[in-house]
This record gives sequence, structure tokens and C-alpha cells, in this order.
Amino acid sequence: MEMEQLYKEHSDRVYSYIYFLVRQKECAEDLTQETFYKAYKGLKSFNEQASTTTWLLKIARNVTYDYFRRKKIVQFFTFEKGHDIETKSLSPESLFEQKEQLAKMYDSLSKLKKDYQEVLVLRKIQECSIQETAYILRWTEAKVKMKMTRALVALKKEFHKEGGHTNGSIKRI
Repeated sequence: MEMEQLYKEHSDRVYSYIYFLVRQKECAEDLTQETFYKAYKGLKSFNEQASTTTWLLKIARNVTYDYFRRKKIVQFFTFEKGHDIETKSLSPESLFEQKEQLAKMYDSLSKLKKDYQEVLVLRKIQECSIQETAYILRWTEAKVKMKMTRALVALKKEFHKEGGHTNGSIKRI
């Protein structure tokens, strides 16, 4: 596969994954570029054991963790209050309520253990399969399932502490 095509097809997903981890636009852009540089260098060794997207997300995770280690960043990530959500036919009151609930959800997510955050971001936000998540995190599929179950319980508990109410939003984040 040609590198330019690879970038066009996957850069948005890689960028959004990294952005969820670092929460800084410029940093996410730099790390996305570094991810594709490393992918370019490793393209010949890519044995298609996983999908291209999964392979790139694994590289992105490693690049981001290297960045965290270099910067000695302790907190995995934090969420800001203003996120884009679908607003097609919502009243201003409903839109406000939805944004408030989403902000509480992200606040709750940011307070979870790092491995819970990772599995939730990959499975529910990035929509990776169990197999892809296991590959990216270097876990077994059983561990992904177990951590996902525990992470959802912990998120629900934390979300209620934040004053959020669940109307199915925990399941779809």
C-alpha cells in the first residue's frame, strides 16, 4: 500500500485516538505525524497479522506512550467540557442536557484507572473489536473482556458520583 493512500485513509482515526489520549491539538498532530513516519519505516515488516487500522493504532499508542515517558506525564488524559455531539433536532434545553451528561461521562472516564480508560476508549470510542483491542494493548482477548466489564462497572459508579443519570449512555459513551 502506498504511504500517501495509507495516510488519507487512516489519519483521521489515528489523530482522534491520539487526541483522546493527550487532549492537546498540536501535540496530537505531531504524534500523528510521528505515527505515520514510524509506519512508513516499518511498512516492509508489516505482515498483515492485524488490519491496517489496528496496526496503525498500535503504533499510535506506542508513540504516545513514548511521548508520555519523555515528558513524564502522570495523568493518562483529561477531558475538556466541550465535545462535539450530534445536535440534529435537539431543543436548546435537550442539547444543553446532552452536553452536560457527556461532560460528566468524560469527567468520570478520566478518573478511572489507566487500563480501564484505554479499554473503554478503544472499544467504545474507537470502536475496535475485542481482537483488535487485545492486539493494540498486548492483552489476551479474555483480559480485554474482563477489563471491559470491570471498566463499565467502574465508569457507571463514577458517573453516578458525578451526578449523571444513565439512559443507556454508559453503553455507547
